[in-house]
Amino acid sequence: MDLRKLKTLIDLVSDSNVSELEITEAEGKVRIVKGPVGGPVMVAAPMAAPVAAAPPVAGAPVSAPAPAVLTDAEQAAAAGHVVKSPMVGTFYSSSSPEAKPFVQVGSVVKEGETVCIIEAMKILNEIEADKSGTITRILVNNGQAVEYGQPLFHIE
Repeated sequence: MDLRKLKTLIDLVSDSNVSELEITEAEGKVRIVKGPVGGPVMVAAPMAAPVAAAPPVAGAPVSAPAPAVLTDAEQAAAAGHVVKSPMVGTFYSSSSPEAKPFVQVGSVVKEGETVCIIEAMKILNEIEADKSGTITRILVNNGQAVEYGQPLFHIE
């Protein structure tokens, strides 16, 4: 990507209400994120840093400890089918804070059964199992931000 085009994109982000911009072209991918001071910060892709979970809300139940972070090779080597996030959003294991989770490790699911909810742009999207089997691992915590294609569950 040419530097003039990059500068134009940075100026566009800093002069607007947009806080983040990601452009993918044949030459590569560029992600520009407006920093807390107001100036844009350019982040090279791909980003391998784990996403931090949202802080707990007062009165909300405490979630389980964070699952172990697996490398791509470890995830590929893990037995079973992987259910991946179809969108960017916030992962919820149940329909409300008081409700029991849709699935837990050891739960038997059928193809098409709801396994979680991902909230994106204030819309709650039910995510369904794309394969029948038993949940062997849950790879994200309740309230955690998830990316498109991020593994959520292992089903055997």
